Amino acid sequence: MKKYNFSKLAWVLTFFMFSCYDLTELNVNPNGVDPKKANPNLVLSTVLTETGMEYTRLNFDNIMGGLMQHTQKDGWSSAHNDYDWGGSQSWTEWYAILRDNQYVYDRSVELGYELHQGISLVMKSMIFGLITDLWGDAPYSAALKGAEGGEQNTFPVYDRQEDIYTGILADLEKANTLLSKSANEYTGTTGNADVYYAGNPMKWRRLANSLALRFYNRISAKKPDVARAGIEKIVGNASMYPIITAIADEANMAFAGNSNADSWPANAVYDASGSNFRRIKMCATLVDKLLDLKDPRIGVWAAKVQIPLVVDSTLTGVVDRIENGKRILSLQRVQGLAVNTHPEYVGLPPGMLGGAAYNLSPTAEQAANNPHVSWLNDIYKQAKGNQLKARLMSAAEVHFILAEAAQRGWNVGIAETHYNNAIKASFDAWGVGGNYAAYIASPKVKYDGTLKQLMEQKWIASWNAAAQSWFDYRRTGYPELQPGTQAVRKAIPLRFFYMLDERNLNKANADAAMSRMELTNFSGPEAGNSAWSKMWVLQGTGKPY
Repeated sequence: MKKYNFSKLAWVLTFFMFSCYDLTELNVNPNGVDPKKANPNLVLSTVLTETGMEYTRLNFDNIMGGLMQHTQKDGWSSAHNDYDWGGSQSWTEWYAILRDNQYVYDRSVELGYELHQGISLVMKSMIFGLITDLWGDAPYSAALKGAEGGEQNTFPVYDRQEDIYTGILADLEKANTLLSKSANEYTGTTGNADVYYAGNPMKWRRLANSLALRFYNRISAKKPDVARAGIEKIVGNASMYPIITAIADEANMAFAGNSNADSWPANAVYDASGSNFRRIKMCATLVDKLLDLKDPRIGVWAAKVQIPLVVDSTLTGVVDRIENGKRILSLQRVQGLAVNTHPEYVGLPPGMLGGAAYNLSPTAEQAANNPHVSWLNDIYKQAKGNQLKARLMSAAEVHFILAEAAQRGWNVGIAETHYNNAIKASFDAWGVGGNYAAYIASPKVKYDGTLKQLMEQKWIASWNAAAQSWFDYRRTGYPELQPGTQAVRKAIPLRFFYMLDERNLNKANADAAMSRMELTNFSGPEAGNSAWSKMWVLQGTGKPY
């Protein structure tokens, strides 16, 4: 997935030559690409693939899986497990993608390519939405104007989060209109550049309106009237505002698997040591919930323990032996130790001291080869595969949003129907649809009308897209996660820190943004830049603490 720096793609070179040519004559590089003439597809593919890759890294191999206790790491784990972030989380890659995306939009306007304009507005909205969800106030209105010069563009103001959401929703409305034609009515096609939807305008339109549902739901506590009107408008006019309701319309991106750069993160194909894969373990919080609900998705996401532990109370003395593929232990051997003897799935507790040694691991080094804890399913060792996708927007998420809106009494249908459809969509997406009927009939799963149940099921369904569950947790307090003993603070963080470089280079605007944060009991000395301080969307809500 090569990144293109379009300030360098094509240059007209001038140089002195001792020949018969006029010294003022320009020599054009025949191998270059002129940004003023290039097909926007050349850059569109980069925007889409880099977005998919960065989103997957964020949710799977970076921080979100650990933060939302889907996974834990038993090596190099402090950021993943314990919220030891500092200023390490950077928005540089996201703004680089946005600059390329702005080129796609501007060039498409010049060419009259309305399909490309609509796609680029959807991507702009998705990425800026993610940036403000992660950091809060951020450069927006002047963020992509550096080439125009001037201090206001070189050091852009941090727009207020409220204004960013307003701008995003306006762009998605515009995109819905631009994408409203049939495919044969557009000038210019995406060709192979569109790795999400192969140039299908209706599917892009569904994504635009589904993202609008996401962001209306995000502001529902702060602007309930705006959120209700927006969601009811979309749901009430399906022909004007189609949305994602089936997995065939989900915004997913498969991985090519040709090199480590275009493969699933932490795969064991291009990492011969397998260390990156090996250090990611299932988290006990998720494993225990899946086991309690008898949820079949656990078999898709997790591997069974290689050697189960068995504590035999009839044994005397210190007994510790392998027998018939099991590790047999006496009571005296495990006295005073935390031992999980589930015969199939064992998760690593969140934020614990000595995770590499958990459950009597025989090897307690970093990224332990621990046979008594559930690793990820072997599919995650691969560079590509049917389930190895960037999952940017799912049918399950849309149905959960509508279920929540219906619970509030908004005119969007029946909450239980949307709740059931959300779970079914997740089951179908993960290939266990045949188990849906029995699962939904279980007393522990059957709809009980509570926000707690709804958010817990949405949290489960956000596997590989845990950032969305974090944003839900912040505004609802569900699921009720507890930090581990090694966590930097005894509360779940609420945002990413602004980076040190940004605070130094764009100090006045960064300081202004930090001054608008609401401090909490956990903010600490970082104050307005703390990961435990509240951005606008949480201020005054009393959530999650």
